[in-house]
Amino acid sequence: MKNPCVYFLTNKNNTVIYIGVTSDLTKRIYQHKSKTYKSFTSKYNCDILVYFEEFQTMDEAIAREKQLKAGNRKRKEELINQENPEWNDLSDGWLFYFD
Repeated sequence: MKNPCVYFLTNKNNTVIYIGVTSDLTKRIYQHKSKTYKSFTSKYNCDILVYFEEFQTMDEAIAREKQLKAGNRKRKEELINQENPEWNDLSDGWLFYFD
């Protein structure tokens, strides 16, 4: 998926919601799952993709990321529950091949 995206990750107990932005969602999710970088998501084991939105431009994605990060947890949970009420990992079954 090489479109600008905003995405939400959580951990196995859904206690943390991380919001990120990327131009390559598949590659970025792989990086989170493999803990490529020592970061917030690796520290809190956030590697379950529960929500994402695609955009035409990175500027739109970044603006949406800022808007979502400014919101409260309840609003984030509502977005997830609308699209993914079981909080399933939306990246289950994705194949990760990178050079």
